Amino acid sequence: MPSSPWNPGAYLTYASERTQPFIDLLQRTQRPEAVTIIDLGCGPGNGMPILRAMYPHAQIIGVDSSAEMLERAAASTEADAGIRYVHADIRDLSLGALGLEQPADLVVSNAALQWLPDHRALLPRLMELVAPGGALSVQVPGNFNAPSHQLLAEYAAKPEFARHIDPDSLLQPTAEPTDYMHDVAQPGWTVDAWETRYHHVLQGEDPVFQWISSTAARPVLQALPDAEREQFIADYAAALREAYPQSRIGTILPFRRLFFIARRQG
Repeated sequence: MPSSPWNPGAYLTYASERTQPFIDLLQRTQRPEAVTIIDLGCGPGNGMPILRAMYPHAQIIGVDSSAEMLERAAASTEADAGIRYVHADIRDLSLGALGLEQPADLVVSNAALQWLPDHRALLPRLMELVAPGGALSVQVPGNFNAPSHQLLAEYAAKPEFARHIDPDSLLQPTAEPTDYMHDVAQPGWTVDAWETRYHHVLQGEDPVFQWISSTAARPVLQALPDAEREQFIADYAAALREAYPQSRIGTILPFRRLFFIARRQG
């Protein structure tokens, strides 16, 4: 994951749109009896109220590599003694690092694993965190062929910008649902996968740029010096306005998301 500071406020601008896939993932997971839950890449904690509503008695551990995100999350749930946070890289997790003696009933991750280029190879280790009868439930974006990301790659590759950008810092395309199903298909597990294309109606000026500036475009914007950043924003935002024109109901952003669940037999 990027090591530079995140802006929780910017990320939460479209909190309801970013949270809906998490709701859909949890509803299909169907593990109402879960008493220990790990939220991988919990960010600013916008998913915690959903987890608490669905699992009112569970102990919930939020994990994130961003101190800024965890500070925001902890402040929003400080009255809930059943929620605690661990500042850690998902790639280095173990039960001991999480303060657990036994695997968790539910391990969830909503739009976080895509920041790890090696996340598919990491899945078997994450499955070790799941107790018998539990589940690993994951959502990642699948919109890397969308104009928003194609334009981002096109402009980031321009010589005046590319010389400042580390290619390894950029988000890499995620796999297909069937690929993830094969990744988590192990003896003693059942797998499930699907995809949903949401159509978000965004309001305001340059809403698609505002959306992506706190996610996929973030490494690019942070890498550019001030002058180049201003030029990049002007060019990229103009291209996004053309690709996603404003309508009488707002700006429509289609967004494909991929879901997969691995359920461990009890």
